[in-house]
Amino acid sequence: MLDGQDMAAIYIERWNAAAEAGPAAPCPVRNVLDKIGDKWSMLLVMTLAAGPKRFNELHREVPDISQKMLTQTLRDLQRDGYVGRQVFDTKPPSVEYRLTPLGQSLIVPFGQLIEWANRSFDKIDAARADYDAR
Repeated sequence: MLDGQDMAAIYIERWNAAAEAGPAAPCPVRNVLDKIGDKWSMLLVMTLAAGPKRFNELHREVPDISQKMLTQTLRDLQRDGYVGRQVFDTKPPSVEYRLTPLGQSLIVPFGQLIEWANRSFDKIDAARADYDAR
């Protein structure tokens, strides 16, 4: 099994090889991270990781998001194939959002990033304070 430094070396090697392809080569990393790395996408994906939710449930669980931004982010996540939307034939119609298999594949990497952020926050906060004190 590879340790963290070995994995880091592999990722760096892959990154550098892609960079050597030149700027004309399409960059899927930027294209994907631009969407899933925004302010709300990770929160919504991780909220939906617990199971399907209706719009108002999502809004209650992520209360600081506006309805407009929630709608737009859900549409973006649907467009990229991370979230599915199911309309139920009721009066009034109800809509439920759930992660697709592609969306579920984000849970582990997001979870690792969340754990890293929690472990690293004190160091990051200290670095910001040092920088701001200059």
